[in-house]
Amino acid sequence: MINLNLILIFILAYLIGSFPTGVIVGKIFFAEDIRDYGSGNIGTTNSFRVFGPFAGSVVLIVDVLKGTLATNLPSIFHLNMPKYVLLICGGLAILGHTFSIFLKFKGGKAVATSAGLFLGYNLKFFGICALIFLPLVFITSYVSLSSLIAVVLIFITTFFFHDVFLEIIVGCIMIILFIRHRSNIKRLLQHQENIIPFGLWYWYKKRHHQL
Repeated sequence: MINLNLILIFILAYLIGSFPTGVIVGKIFFAEDIRDYGSGNIGTTNSFRVFGPFAGSVVLIVDVLKGTLATNLPSIFHLNMPKYVLLICGGLAILGHTFSIFLKFKGGKAVATSAGLFLGYNLKFFGICALIFLPLVFITSYVSLSSLIAVVLIFITTFFFHDVFLEIIVGCIMIILFIRHRSNIKRLLQHQENIIPFGLWYWYKKRHHQL
């Protein structure tokens, strides 16, 4: 029997993820399309680079909340669902962010929205993910490289939680992130990836006049 409530929250989760935060912020507050600048990506890093810290922070917060909100849709609507449904909802938000219906099925790279899924699903797991990701950013000064290393370590971490559904969703996220970061990987290998003005590697290069 078809569960109409389940179908509706799945659709809503995808639509929440599809909300193109970076594009909306750019057009409303700067009358510019972020896709025309920087890396062309609609996510947090390019928003910081193109529109500044405040706009970048707004995009980061909203994109994280998209994942958190979508993951908690069953609870918000008081639906008694198995925990894997929460992960599916969060996963659909990630797909929405990456293949937004509002952007002709194009979108961002899903790092922030994935973090939102972790936050909405398991606060302890989210904390561990943050402890993995943030030091990597501080050391490398590359968001892309840090994201790719972090997602592999996070996937390994899932096995300590004995949650097969979490293992599956994080495995899928890892694949999506590597696919979406293909151009970043190419630039990293060619030493052409954009560095963020923060962290040990940035300060080293600046001190040695390599920036």
